[in-house]
Amino acid sequence: PSLLAHPSPLVNSGGNVTLQCVSEIVFESFILILHREGETEDPLRLVGKLHDGCSQANFSMGPVTPAHAGTYRCYGSANHSSYEWSAPSDPLDIVITGLHRKPSLSVQRGPMVRSGENVTLSCSSEIPFDVYHLCREGEACGHRLPTVRSHHGALGADFPVGPATCGGTYRCYGSVRDSLYEWSAPSDPLFLCVTGNSSTSRPPPTEPSSNTGESRTPLISLHLPPGDLWHLHALIWPSVVIVLLAILLFFLIHRRCSAQKSKSQEEEDSNGQDPEEVTYAQLDHQIFTQKKITPTSQRPKEPSVDTTVYPGSRVVSCP
Repeated sequence: PSLLAHPSPLVNSGGNVTLQCVSEIVFESFILILHREGETEDPLRLVGKLHDGCSQANFSMGPVTPAHAGTYRCYGSANHSSYEWSAPSDPLDIVITGLHRKPSLSVQRGPMVRSGENVTLSCSSEIPFDVYHLCREGEACGHRLPTVRSHHGALGADFPVGPATCGGTYRCYGSVRDSLYEWSAPSDPLFLCVTGNSSTSRPPPTEPSSNTGESRTPLISLHLPPGDLWHLHALIWPSVVIVLLAILLFFLIHRRCSAQKSKSQEEEDSNGQDPEEVTYAQLDHQIFTQKKITPTSQRPKEPSVDTTVYPGSRVVSCP
């Protein structure tokens, strides 16, 4: 059968956990056994129940204490015989956390790294732990390193997790050598964000194009978990909004300046006059003034012309 822990094999002290033993084979009962520090506890037996075509049994435990920590296996029995069991399930480690103060987790180059870069996460604490454990959210805690003293004198462990290919949320724990299933409280979560290609990493191999036969460099696509995508969107969208607002503000200022410029031009055109019209108006005014003030005595006398026509005479025009 298979053995699962809900909600997680890492259980905070005083919490609850359910160990589920499942098999496609119909067993009448399931047996759960705890192996702890070289000793085997008394087995727990539950009647199997059918669910979605499988037989299963749920072993509930809680509130948990350090006595519940250890490695569990389950077996199936086709009858109620105490001597006929199936092969054991894969081992499942139940770890009790929160028994010591939390350590601190940091990344040497900052939480923003490029794809392909080597990353080292450092876990340290003032408490002299013997072993440190690194866990990535959504995965089993498979990283474990002994405590070493750094050149600064601090006790901790450095976990190489590169070359980085995708981001994630990490936490670390500390434990003592005699109680490997009893861990400290988790460190504060550390979100590692992978952004683009690394300039120092090896370029990806080229592959020929189907149309031209030329080599091209494929693009690297980042597959981030939903939680990582949300953080990435939270960083991108404010920048997009700021750029759009800046463009809109520039457009409004430009439009207003254009309107003011057009209005000023119209006022100048309405107040201005044609220079030729001004000149003609001044000349006409001077002529009119001269005609008005010229006395009659100063006007040139014209010879009188006798317009009397005598009979039988003809008018001769002089050249």
